[in-house]
Order: sequence, then structure tokens, then C-alpha cells
Amino acid sequence: MAYLGSGMEEVEKTVATVNMVCDTMTGNGSLTTMTIGASQEMPGHVNNVSIYFDGVAQRPATDYTLAGKTVTFTTAPENGVKVVCLSYASEYLDVISDATVYGSEILDGAITDAKIASGIAASKLTGALPAIDGSAVTNFSARGVTKSANDPTVSTNPTNGLGTVWANTTSGEMFVCTDATAGENVWTNMGSGTGNVEPWSFGGTISGYVSGGYPNGYPSSNVIEKFSFTSNANATDVGDLAVGVDFIAGHSSATHGYTAGGFTGSGPNRDEIQKFSFSADGNATDSANLSVARYALCGHSSETHGFSSGGTQNVIDKFPFASNANATDVGDCASAKQYASGQSSTTHGFISGGSPGPSNTIEKFSFSANGNATDIADLTVARTSAAGHSSETHGYTAGGQPTSDVIDRFPFASNTNATDVGNLTQARQYPAGSSSSTHGYSAGGQPTVNIIDKFQYAATANATDVGDLTVGRWVTAGHQI
Repeated sequence: MAYLGSGMEEVEKTVATVNMVCDTMTGNGSLTTMTIGASQEMPGHVNNVSIYFDGVAQRPATDYTLAGKTVTFTTAPENGVKVVCLSYASEYLDVISDATVYGSEILDGAITDAKIASGIAASKLTGALPAIDGSAVTNFSARGVTKSANDPTVSTNPTNGLGTVWANTTSGEMFVCTDATAGENVWTNMGSGTGNVEPWSFGGTISGYVSGGYPNGYPSSNVIEKFSFTSNANATDVGDLAVGVDFIAGHSSATHGYTAGGFTGSGPNRDEIQKFSFSADGNATDSANLSVARYALCGHSSETHGFSSGGTQNVIDKFPFASNANATDVGDCASAKQYASGQSSTTHGFISGGSPGPSNTIEKFSFSANGNATDIADLTVARTSAAGHSSETHGYTAGGQPTSDVIDRFPFASNTNATDVGNLTQARQYPAGSSSSTHGYSAGGQPTVNIIDKFQYAATANATDVGDLTVGRWVTAGHQI
């Protein structure tokens, strides 16, 4: 007898060894559906399912349809008819259905970069991730802490921009970058350390100081007073100059106040440069000398040097803040100047008013290049003996002689005449000028008063009386931190 092939029982035994699943049922003349029990995946398409009624093949999409794992027959199999369903697995599918492929079935190394076309959705990344080599991660900004034995500087440009954290491994202080401007970065101290690291500015943020002066009678005052920039309050006596002196120039570094030259009323003109600390209240020390002794001079400050201009000698002197070294003569005022007021931008010193005169001239000289000052503009009122103040963008001249209460303002960026922007609370000459980052302060003056006046840079407005010096005096020096 000819071979007729294996029966359906043999087919059911064999399909387990190939990539298909066999399901069976027996018809009852009314049941039109059959649920496939394949566990590894859904067939996905009716063509991936073969149906046999008592061994007779049925036509897909005509005699039966597929939805998910449910086969629906066009005509119910008759009673007693054995139905066999062969469902084929993924190697026969064009599209793999969701949730039908298990990790155990994927060969090691089978998933290549090209197969992950659009990355992995964040919703798929749950649970603990395995450790990876950070060098292999792209499009990611590391936020680790930069460690160094030193503090950052304004020129320390953070690799990761704003928010970069810097740890000084020597002091234990930590800083965070709050302004990532190349070469002018701001590093804010995160703890109780010695302060922020930010670009130098003439204006202070903490305190103003007034030193020396003439208290209506000799000897000259040696008092160093301090008053707050953050609250309106009276000044306190925090130390003494090494030599009581008046008609002096005032300078400020990031850490110290300086007075230069002056007069004591008995003896020759002075050439001392005196220095006192901002961080610890205390007395000043004689740290260096001007190139020539004189009084009635005015002071200017760059980030690294103090400059003393004019006075009873027409000299612009320069001395370093970093060392106790004598000043050198680096230029002259455009005209011989005494009793002028000094202002400072980040790049230039300015000399306003003065005598002989009184004068209304505004002169300018460079901090970076040694040279003479040039006449660039005029004040609104010719005067001597006024207080000098500096914001980041403008110079201010307040009060003066003939006795005046005028506050003049002129721009640093252009050689333009000053404008009248307000008045002091009391007209006076010889007040001391201190500068915060937002306000100018004029302290003391003649007639002998102890008033501390305050005016804002941002608005055109008169000054207000915000406190008193411990001693009324004039021809003093002003400083700030």
C-alpha cells in the first residue's frame, strides 16, 4: 500500500520541534471561534495561521479570520470534526507584535546600534541601571565637583557653566559659579568662608570707611571709622592711623584701605602711605611712601594699584597693593590740581574740579599705561574740595567749595560733560567720599558736621541723612569694601 503520510497525531508531536505551535478543538456545529494558546507570541497576521478540518486545509481570510489570538470561522465546524490550528512564530512574520519577544530568546550581541534607531524612551528605563563607563556617555554635562588646592578666580572659566561646584581641598571652602562670563566669572561662597570670588569693582558691598581728617583743631585726627552699606546706622571707631593726618588721599583694594600724603599742621608735608585691614578691625601701619611729599591730593584705585594725583605737587603716583612698595611717578595732571576729587572706573582714574580756580574740568588717565591725564569734560559747577564717588558706569562729584550741595554725574564710557542729578542734605566742602555698588556716601565736611549722606546711583534723586560719624571732621579720606 502506498504511504499516505503521518496522521494529525504525529503532526502535533512534531510541531514542538519547529518554530510553530499546534492547537486543536472538536467542532459541535455551532462554535465559530477558537482561541490560540500560543504563549511565546501572537501570529500577528491571518496568513501565519493554518487551519485544518479533519485534515482538509481551510483558506485564510476566506474560511477564517484572525484577531489577536482569536480565530473566527466563516462556517462553524460540523459536530465531531477535528480542527487543527498551526500558528507560525516570528521568523515568518514581517512585524513583531508588542510584548511577544522575551529577553531569553534574543541572542547575545544580536542588538546592534543600527537596530536602535530612535533611542530608548525614558519610560523604559526603570529600576536600577547597571554601572557604566562615563567616558562612553554623550550629550550629557557632568556635574561633579571640581577639586583644587586653591580658590577659583574670576578667570577660572567653568567647564560645565552655571552651577559648577568648586571645592578648595586646602581650606574646605566651596563655591558655585553664579555668573559664567568668560574672564569675569562670579564664584559665590556656599558657606561661611572669606567671601565670594567676583570681578573687581571700585564699589563695595559691605562697609564704608572714613580715616583721618581735621576736627576743627590740631592735632589732626587719627580715627578710622566704619559704617554699614547694608543698613542705615552710625559709624563706629574701629582703629587708628599710624600718623594722624588731614588733606589726604583715600584708596581701597579688595582687602585693605590706604591713605596717602597729607598734612599735620606742624611740620613738613607727609609722604606716608598708611594701610589698614578690612577683615579685622585694627590700627593702620606705615607701609610705603609717595614719590614726593604733598597734601590736598586725591585718590583712585584699580584692581591692583592705588593712584594719588595732584596736590601741592603736580604728580600722578602709583603704588602696588600686593606688596609694601613705594610709589612711582607715572604722569602728571593736565593742569596743576589741588583739592580735586577722585573717581575710578575699572580702567581709568578721573580727576574732577580742584584749584587753582575753582575749576570745572574733568581729567582722565589710564591705569594700564603710564602717562599724563587729559581734560575730557566739565562739571556743571566749578568747585574744589568735593567728595568723589564711583559706580560701575559713572563718576560722581558731591558738595565742594564755594559751599555747594550739588551732586554731579558724568559717564565713564564717553568724554561727556556732567549733569546735576541731586543735592546733599546740607551744603558743605571737604566731605569724604565712599562708594558702594549701588550708592554714594558723603561723610563729614565743613562746616564741621558728622552727617553721613547717602544717594542712589540708579535714580536722579537727592541724598538722605542715614547716620553719623563718631567725630565731626573734614579733609578726611574715604574707603570701601
